[in-house]
Amino acid sequence: MHSKDQICHEDYQRTADWLLSQTQHRPKVAIICGSGLGMLADALKCQDSFKYSDIPGFPQSTVKGHAGRLVFGELKGKTCVCMQGRFHMYEGHSLSKVTFPVRVFKLLGVDTLIVTNAAGSLADSYSCGDIMIIRDHINFPGLAGLNPLNGPNDDKFGPRFPPMSGVYDKSLRKMAFDICKSMGVSQYVQEGVYCMVGGPNFESIAEARLLHRLGVDAVGMSTAPEVLVASHCGMRVFGLSLITNKVVKSYEDNETVNHEAVLEVSKMRSETLQALVTELVSRMDINNNTT
Repeated sequence: MHSKDQICHEDYQRTADWLLSQTQHRPKVAIICGSGLGMLADALKCQDSFKYSDIPGFPQSTVKGHAGRLVFGELKGKTCVCMQGRFHMYEGHSLSKVTFPVRVFKLLGVDTLIVTNAAGSLADSYSCGDIMIIRDHINFPGLAGLNPLNGPNDDKFGPRFPPMSGVYDKSLRKMAFDICKSMGVSQYVQEGVYCMVGGPNFESIAEARLLHRLGVDAVGMSTAPEVLVASHCGMRVFGLSLITNKVVKSYEDNETVNHEAVLEVSKMRSETLQALVTELVSRMDINNNTT
């Protein structure tokens, strides 16, 4: 990461102060919506919404299926902020920009981050339309030195060397499983390991086979950077992957994947995901103020 990519604490604070001046909502939960999953924001009541282009310091989302809005509102009485569309490294953003909103959320008072994404399955037992609760992740760009925490550490946010073991909150994962059981959807709910790759191309067969042998259950092009920064900031993290396609692992398989098919599966499971996240937020033990 080059020095020109560095963002100082005052930059995050400036954006946070602007947002606090524009809305009375004081969120404790932030939700980042992946491809085709922006409908989660539609469930928020008493909304205040802002286009990314109107928010000082915010990057712009260029991916189809990402609306590019920040929405404040209430879910079952809990105040939340929801990103309708995230930022990706493959769009040309630095990882400092990709994760910029997470540190802004911390300054807004958020203590829990929920991340969702669309992902391809490598696990043989998964099917399209399954929901995978993320137990852990492999951050391939991070292993190669592309990490949003590179550069001088901002001690106001967190420590120089943050641990990543147990980053996906165990109690929230258990709560989600209980909710899925009560909703009667347990038959297509999984728990597994998510892997982030750089994209924007989908994986080659050799790459898919490598990831499968490493124990990866689902693969995508996002999430890990935001989770790293949220954990660095001391937030609780809960993650969901919607399985939108099977990753091709055989040279005899003629199937291919495309982004339109990803969005179609996202639409199919939108109501279930919205109900799951809404109920999860409603059961969270958080201090909520809307002053």
